[in-house]
Amino acid sequence: MVGEEGEVGVSARGEILRRIRNANGGASDETAAVAGWNGIARAYKRVGLRGRDETLHLLEDRLRDYDATVSRCSEGEVAAVVARRLLERGKRRIVVPVGLKPEWLPAGFEFVTDEGLSAKELDGVDGVLTGSTVAIAETGSVVLQDVAGQGRRAVTLVPDYHLCVVRVADVVETVPEAFERLRATEGLATTFFSGPSATADIEMTRIKGVHGPRFLDVVLVD
Repeated sequence: MVGEEGEVGVSARGEILRRIRNANGGASDETAAVAGWNGIARAYKRVGLRGRDETLHLLEDRLRDYDATVSRCSEGEVAAVVARRLLERGKRRIVVPVGLKPEWLPAGFEFVTDEGLSAKELDGVDGVLTGSTVAIAETGSVVLQDVAGQGRRAVTLVPDYHLCVVRVADVVETVPEAFERLRATEGLATTFFSGPSATADIEMTRIKGVHGPRFLDVVLVD
């Protein structure tokens, strides 16, 4: 391909970018890009205004609205709540990421530590139990990262059931607050989810489990 200035071998993409740069007054650089980013007016709410109890209530309300179940307990009660949820769901064989707190694992169940399980092996378990990095009350979202106690993305997307432990101290009200917390680990694989996986086709038929677990239980730990 020949560009407007006669150079041979210019790709269509390169030509388009060249024209955009010319239209914007010339080439940009990192300094100009950072200045432009910092110059964007951000009038949206960046800090939560609700109190702690109100924020937690909002998160619970959002999660339940998305068809998730929510339990509240103390740190010492996590194993008992996990056992109750697994019994209610009829789940016995659960995959857990490396680094999950052993005191969260009740007796009477088979917990399989993920050390590179294949997709087929993950599909063969009854569910997954993980911790979390942060939860966002306004959107009812829970955020997981590829760290100890949370594990690989595949571990929480393949099994049909997810039991997720969220610490009250890790609950924020707004999305900007969550991203501020994630800034230090922004290079890690990160998954956001709001309730069980669900989607709808053009006829608005709702289907669960297309992009992840069909069933979600959340344990909020004070």
